[in-house]
Amino acid sequence: MKKTFLAAALLAFVLAGCGSSYDSKSGNYTNGSGGYYATQDSVNGAGFYGDADYDFGYESSEAYESPSAEAGGDVRAGRKLIRTVNLQVETMDFDALLSYLENRTQELGGYVESLNSNNGSSYYSTSYSGSGYRNERTASLTLRIPKNNLDSFLVQVEENSNITSRSEREVDVTLDYVDLDSHKDVLLAEQERLLSFLEQAETVEDMIMLESRLSEVRYQIESMERQLRTYDNQIEYSTVYLTITEVVELTPAPLKQPTTWERISNGFMNSLKDIGKGFREFFVWFVITLPYLVLFAVIILVIVLVTVLGVKKGAAKRKKRAEEFMRQQQEYMKQMQQNRQFSGQNAQNGQNTQIGQTQAVQNGAQPSAPNTQIGQAAPQNTQPSAQESQKGQGGSNE
Repeated sequence: MKKTFLAAALLAFVLAGCGSSYDSKSGNYTNGSGGYYATQDSVNGAGFYGDADYDFGYESSEAYESPSAEAGGDVRAGRKLIRTVNLQVETMDFDALLSYLENRTQELGGYVESLNSNNGSSYYSTSYSGSGYRNERTASLTLRIPKNNLDSFLVQVEENSNITSRSEREVDVTLDYVDLDSHKDVLLAEQERLLSFLEQAETVEDMIMLESRLSEVRYQIESMERQLRTYDNQIEYSTVYLTITEVVELTPAPLKQPTTWERISNGFMNSLKDIGKGFREFFVWFVITLPYLVLFAVIILVIVLVTVLGVKKGAAKRKKRAEEFMRQQQEYMKQMQQNRQFSGQNAQNGQNTQIGQTQAVQNGAQPSAPNTQIGQAAPQNTQPSAQESQKGQGGSNE
């Protein structure tokens, strides 16, 4: 009877455990009717549970009575609220503000979860913007502030910096927290019963079955405790995402809607300021880039000099070639003139030869053949031909 009773009780607990088992495929806790209890991996982006139907055999969260605010009471009293604040601020003293925020966070009992800072290490330490000259130094902080000191911390940030953007979000996770805590209590009770049955187990099969179920229950309990600790941290310590930008001129916050003439005057004055800032920025840029400008000027000057020298050298070569051509032309013309003079002299010598021959015929003497041949060959050598002609004439006369 004792063994039968132990087996029946064990079977009942196993069947009851099936109503709240872990689904390894989906990573969720499921009950027997197919409903799911979301784990930390299946929560939404803010780390909260969705609208799932829970049925774990304990008192439903609907029975939880939401605390109502009495007359003059605090609405947040007794509720599980998670607050998140996003701030973007400007400052003219970057180091002082960053140090103040870190020290003030520790004084209020909080801590710096993360810090990313950019010191603006570059050749140009400032850049022009519509709201002024902005330095490159920025910082992004994630601060965890106790919920009771969050409002005072925000006031102090506003007093020591210029807030350009602010957004705040508050999420109520009271029902999810209560459901999770109640489910953990049920699993703790089941764990105690499984331990008592494990002490009474007599067979190896019963011990293996009880230990397997006990491991599942302990895993679920540890997972829920981890989720509850995460909730507690998010509830007790509000999260502040803070971005700091160093500027030379703070962005003004308009107090009221300006009139038309105020807009015109303000715009005109801003234009004059922008012109002055533009000239100043140009002067700074000119002084900074002066070495580069000098280097570029030297390079351009060298290129111009090389080009001019090349042009002059080419012009000299062309002039020299032109003079050589003119000299050759002049020599050619002189030679042509000499040839013409020689041709004229040859023609005159031929006439004289013909005259001598005619006179010789008239005198009854025959001209000598050598002299005639010499006279005919005179164009090749004009001076000897002339002498021979004279000799021929002299012989004829003799």
